Amino acid sequence: MAGSLRQVAGKANTWELRVYLGRDAEGRVRHRHARFQGSRRQAARELARMVAEQEAAPAPPLEEPREWGPATTVNDAIAAWRDNGWDDLSPKTARHYESIWRVHIEGSIGRRRIATLTTYDVERFYRSLKEQGRSQALARQVKAVLHRSCRLAQKWSGGRLQNPAADADLPAWRLEEQPAAVRAPELAEVQALISAAEAEDTRFATFLRLLAATGMRRGEACALRWNDIDFDRGLLTVDESVIAAKGSALVKAPKTRPSIRKVATDPRTLDALRELRKAQEGLAAACGRELTPESFAFSFEPGGVAPPYPDSLSHALARLRFKAAVPADVHLHSLRHFHATALDPVISESQKQARLGWSTVQMARHYTDGVAAEDRRAAEHIGHLLDPTSSPPG
Repeated sequence: MAGSLRQVAGKANTWELRVYLGRDAEGRVRHRHARFQGSRRQAARELARMVAEQEAAPAPPLEEPREWGPATTVNDAIAAWRDNGWDDLSPKTARHYESIWRVHIEGSIGRRRIATLTTYDVERFYRSLKEQGRSQALARQVKAVLHRSCRLAQKWSGGRLQNPAADADLPAWRLEEQPAAVRAPELAEVQALISAAEAEDTRFATFLRLLAATGMRRGEACALRWNDIDFDRGLLTVDESVIAAKGSALVKAPKTRPSIRKVATDPRTLDALRELRKAQEGLAAACGRELTPESFAFSFEPGGVAPPYPDSLSHALARLRFKAAVPADVHLHSLRHFHATALDPVISESQKQARLGWSTVQMARHYTDGVAAEDRRAAEHIGHLLDPTSSPPG
């Protein structure tokens, strides 16, 4: 049984461990991957343990070859895609696809044989989602899962099966049938949340302030380590993100390449992070642990060995909203909208794109509410052009 380890680039004392599992029924090599923090010797011991554990495990049963033909159902196609493709997705995306399948497809159109489905049948299924009160966004997600699985079934069957979802269209949702857009919270609402958190939990108050002050995504802030913070220069390095995996928090690369960035931070937020570090050092010392540069800043574990579970922080905000008298439509991601909106009068769209880690500058309009002051200046400017005798805008 073979295994290997390598140091993760740019991360001291962080190792990528890999154990050879063998080959699947189609001859593809399979490996088990894990990330380990510690010295090289400790990583080697952990790798040896994983190899021994794998060698002691019973051999998996051989898979029966799949048959693609008239009896193949939509559920068969999705299950095959899950077994041969979802490992390449993030755990969060795979869990979302699983939920879409189990809740909206498996018990209805999922039972149908692909060979008997028509484009009309698929469009009727999409319309039934709307009639059930499902949102347009959900219907698009269902369509993506259905289309991809049927397309793969067509490929894997050598063209014997057609893709009935290829040309199927979604019904239209009128404007009044669509949910309200996410709004940027008011400054007073953000301040109320931070103030309420300060009275209960320094860690969470600092977390909320960091999101509002930098526009970081929830997962990016969860992945923040102490060596990502340059207190002298007032800069934060964003190069990891935490997602909610099954029963744990998983550290991975950020959402997109532009998401890897350095973010300037105001002095008051840096002061809050310094105070949090003192508190985390005290907690670690009381438990006989040590806070290292690689420790996670917002960890609930003494010594910061594990990142916080993102959903637990969202649940904490839900409890805090009532105390702060803030409406239920304000979420952790709303603080990113607040940051983007507050920056409108201050920096250019391209600079805002770099600061928030967007792939395109067009994302700015998605995250930004209208700014009344800018709109007023635009109106006054055009008015002066049309009527030069009027007072020029100030």
